[in-house]
Amino acid sequence: MRSSSMRVPCLVHDGLSVWDTLAIAEYLNELRPEAGMLPAERVARARCRSIAGEMHSGFSALRSALPMNLRAYKKNFAVWSGARADIEAVKAIWSDCLATWHGPFLFGDTATIADAMYAPVVTRFRTYDVKLDSVCAAYADRIMAWPDMAEWIEASTAEVEEVPELEMDF
Repeated sequence: MRSSSMRVPCLVHDGLSVWDTLAIAEYLNELRPEAGMLPAERVARARCRSIAGEMHSGFSALRSALPMNLRAYKKNFAVWSGARADIEAVKAIWSDCLATWHGPFLFGDTATIADAMYAPVVTRFRTYDVKLDSVCAAYADRIMAWPDMAEWIEASTAEVEEVPELEMDF
């Protein structure tokens, strides 16, 4: 289900509608704190919330120039300069987190809200053939191998609806 804005998903649970991605993540964390959706350590938890929030509200050039399309592959895609700056910022976030918390996910051994928020970016990087260094490429591979990602991608390929705006060349 989607929100009335048609821009973000909407979770309906026990008669409650939650329609903002960060609100959904926090709600799910409250329902299942044992799942470790936020890191246990205070500094890591604050950083996780910060980078998840930045993904949620930022990187508009990346979102505009590289629309999400799991069906496409655009080899050697020419990325606009504004989007290149966003790509570099994302790669810096990933590299910093992986160096600080030693992976394999952004905050250590367990996937967090931040990994879920950046998973769509991984697919965009794949669709538009964005070149990654070995650290970021290994992280992207890890996210793509995540069973939840495989299920999501499989479900998307079963959809029959096409969005013409996403099928056009930019």
